[in-house]
Amino acid sequence: MPGPWGAVIYEVRTTHVRTAPRRPAFRHRGYLWLVDLDRLPPVPRPLRPLARFRHADHVLGTGDGEPTVRQDLESYLADHGVRLGRGQVLMLTQARSLGHVFNPLTVYWCRDETGRPLCTVAEVHNTYGGRHRYLLPPDPAGRGGTPKDFYVSPFFPVDGHYRMVLPEPGERLNLTVHLERGASRAFTATVHGTGRPAGPAALLHAVLTHPFATWAVTLHIRYRGIRLWLSGLPVHPRPTADPSRPAKHPEPTEEVPAP
Repeated sequence: MPGPWGAVIYEVRTTHVRTAPRRPAFRHRGYLWLVDLDRLPPVPRPLRPLARFRHADHVLGTGDGEPTVRQDLESYLADHGVRLGRGQVLMLTQARSLGHVFNPLTVYWCRDETGRPLCTVAEVHNTYGGRHRYLLPPDPAGRGGTPKDFYVSPFFPVDGHYRMVLPEPGERLNLTVHLERGASRAFTATVHGTGRPAGPAALLHAVLTHPFATWAVTLHIRYRGIRLWLSGLPVHPRPTADPSRPAKHPEPTEEVPAP
């Protein structure tokens, strides 16, 4: 169902549920883009303040030059023994809007030249400028699991196991991420939405329905984190690269494995 820009805009509702210890659910609304990395939306210049796809906002690479998102992802996959070749990659993400972008979770669905699913990549971002990719094998229902090895929230240590259900979206978008610690499920994030073919009308509709959406994601996460901190939830310091230096208590932010 891609529109004139070869992309889809999903108006979504994101829910975070903390179950250990239990806290009230956190919900917010916004919109996400599903784009083909070989055909990023040609947003007209007058609308670019509302939607820009800058490679620097989505790459992990730190080498020479400025790789594209696809080049950066190809390098990551090759390091893990996956050859993308001329296969297609669909990316679910937020575009930079009104000068800001923050993606708690970016998902890549990768197929080979024949259209066969190769893998799914879940890229988790934290509010301290870090990001980490989890490589999931192909599954017809989009299911996968991986140990948690990236610091996201000061209210959880770096342990546990993610159970993810990330089916490639069509008209509907339905994503679920569970964090399991020991024998219990500590946290669940879900993203549900309905897609519209991306074009000028769909973009304006999304922006008018959810103004300042990219800023709202960051503000919601920080607001939620402050509420959890004020409620007395213990804080786990962020690991430091240099173990000889004491870890500082980070600013409170909520766990963010889903947008």
